[in-house]
Amino acid sequence: MPTWDATLYLRFEKERLQPAIDLAARVALDSPQRIVDLGCGPGTSTAVLARRWPGAALTGVDTSQAMLATARNDFPQWEWIAADIGTWEAHQPFNLVFSNAALQWVPDHRRQFARLFDQVAPGGAFAAQVPDNRDAPAHALVRELASSEAWRGFFGSPPRTWHSHTSEFYYDVLSPRASDVDIWTTEYLHVLDSLDGVVEWYRGTGLRPWLDALPDEDARRRFLADYRRLLAPHFAPRADGRVLFPFPRLFIVAYR
Repeated sequence: MPTWDATLYLRFEKERLQPAIDLAARVALDSPQRIVDLGCGPGTSTAVLARRWPGAALTGVDTSQAMLATARNDFPQWEWIAADIGTWEAHQPFNLVFSNAALQWVPDHRRQFARLFDQVAPGGAFAAQVPDNRDAPAHALVRELASSEAWRGFFGSPPRTWHSHTSEFYYDVLSPRASDVDIWTTEYLHVLDSLDGVVEWYRGTGLRPWLDALPDEDARRRFLADYRRLLAPHFAPRADGRVLFPFPRLFIVAYR
């Protein structure tokens, strides 16, 4: 798993949090008693769940000690567990198994989504959101850059940075197990101050595996500068000087 910087991640807290708000709002459960937030990060998505269901007992799970340190500091009232969400198992079922923008880092979604649905108590739900933008310029261009003559020597075999599938794939995995499956996509159009905002956004998430593979800060700075040059034609400034950053996401709620 990549290394994470909670401060960098939270620079776009409002934009990153809106999908969690939208996913929680769509879950048709009145009063789930136990909720787990898989890939909870700094705890902001867990706080969304607390506002939606104030009576629930909340648990957050994440691999990043840096993220969990922020979560424990900001929200000491909830349980925080350091674990890999790809191998995590519930000691007893949860009424809601929730994951916002985390499962794209976990391979083998056919097995994983079925396994996580099995952690749901009868009458409960599994709710997940994953980015639906693997072929967007920001992702395609980093792969192009990493395979260029200047950079390919640093990466060996490029890291597999993103795992996502079609709506049909997830429906076919979950529908034989679930009483009902709600699945949809939304494209968010974020307004960022400049192209540098797009680079900073990905520096906090999608670029982490690539940056982690580089040997030092100088190499990381040069890689980011080259990446910015490739991105520039795709993010022309609008009339007010800012840029529009489209970000499609896929949402799933499956009921047991």
